[in-house]
Amino acid sequence: MQLAMAIKIIGVLLILFSTTMLPSFFIGFIASDGTAAAFATGFAATLFSGVTMWLPTRHLTRELSIRDGFVVTALFWLVLGLFGAIPLWLSPQIALSPTEAIFESISGLTTTGATIITGLDELPRSLLFYRQFLQWLGGIGIIVLAVAILPMLGIGGMQLYRAESAGPSKDRKLTPRLTGTAKALFAIYLMLTIACALAYRAAGMHAFDALCHAFSTVAIGGFSTHDASLGYYDDSAVLLVSSIFMLLSGINFGLHFMAMQRRDIRIYMRDSEAGFFIAVISLATAIVCCLLLYTETLNYQDSLIHGLFQTISIATTTGFTTQDFSVWPLFLPVFLLILSFMGGCVGSTGGGMKAMRILLIFKQGMRELRQLLHPNAVIPLKLDSRRVQPEVISAVWSFFAVYMFCFVLIWLALLATEMDFISAFSAVVATMNNLGPGLGEVASHYASVSETGKLILCLAMLMGRLEVFTLLVLLTPVFWRD
Repeated sequence: MQLAMAIKIIGVLLILFSTTMLPSFFIGFIASDGTAAAFATGFAATLFSGVTMWLPTRHLTRELSIRDGFVVTALFWLVLGLFGAIPLWLSPQIALSPTEAIFESISGLTTTGATIITGLDELPRSLLFYRQFLQWLGGIGIIVLAVAILPMLGIGGMQLYRAESAGPSKDRKLTPRLTGTAKALFAIYLMLTIACALAYRAAGMHAFDALCHAFSTVAIGGFSTHDASLGYYDDSAVLLVSSIFMLLSGINFGLHFMAMQRRDIRIYMRDSEAGFFIAVISLATAIVCCLLLYTETLNYQDSLIHGLFQTISIATTTGFTTQDFSVWPLFLPVFLLILSFMGGCVGSTGGGMKAMRILLIFKQGMRELRQLLHPNAVIPLKLDSRRVQPEVISAVWSFFAVYMFCFVLIWLALLATEMDFISAFSAVVATMNNLGPGLGEVASHYASVSETGKLILCLAMLMGRLEVFTLLVLLTPVFWRD
């Protein structure tokens, strides 16, 4: 372990992160809404801490090991959540406790979208912008953004990128150099954000709301500037724009890069994960719309509009709402929550276990059924006409087992805080899958959850964002052996 290098990197990243509070500071200062002091304090504390960590170690230029990458990634997300909470804690307009501020900050950075705050419509724009901007930063991944800059500072970034991007991926490196990969991802992310903001504006949103909702849409975050979320607009054009960009953001950004580079949209059609992702969402949308009509929950037009939007929002783990879907016939909210386990594709801003893993589990199950019928046959498992190695399948099943084991443990921990069965179940689904809204007492916000429960859910959000193993590997004794 190279503790000094880890301290240097965290210091540099904190210095960079401190600048994200400046836009909200200027908004608050110009509007004289009483939040400028909170953001100034947050900026100063974050910058000072970063400089204090960086100065003594600034001359170190050693390459990081893989273990160092895991430590820095896990520590930075934790530290980032703590420092990101400072303006929220100090802002008098929302009066959050330290635990609540940390919960809100981590929820934003992990693009979960679970919120403590109510009365969003009356909050200053500086606070609203800050919450949305946190999600936008979390969506691309602070580490992936930083590796475009760290090499220029003499800090190796490959190990950080691997730790941040854990999981099966066909396009781990889109360009020969890691810096180019990070820049390519950021360029796609930025273009999608601008296009989404312009589309929202054309659909009738005010400029401020269009930008803020573009942040959370492309990040698949779900924070909104209104308590009613996108239901505030009651406009099918807005919901259609949101649905399109949620789908785009749920697809592997590597595919977007290659499609733009080669100017060929057939790349999407040839990708098995993207095809599976769209097929599952299409089938789920049909089921939800038909059941809304059959149960007469909504009329024909609303069933189509809200069924489509709500399915895409939950399936991609965005978490926008237009209605309280928790009061729909019980099958539907439970079905949608289970759908969120899939989440987005590998290399997207979505949460969940990722469509690639679910697809491989499905293909492996079908392969085993065929093997039972033909026990002597050699039946390879293929994806995109390429054979999938056994170690990949083993890793996917291991991830699934550990993910579900952690899910059950966190669920039991919440039940121990005296949260009711349905609320606890949905809260863990919503936080581990980085979704946001749940059922029961967490259907609209998490303010009623106990302080202990909020800290438990913070852990769930971090585990979901870092795909479990990045945190769990730090708890193994072998990790800390020389």
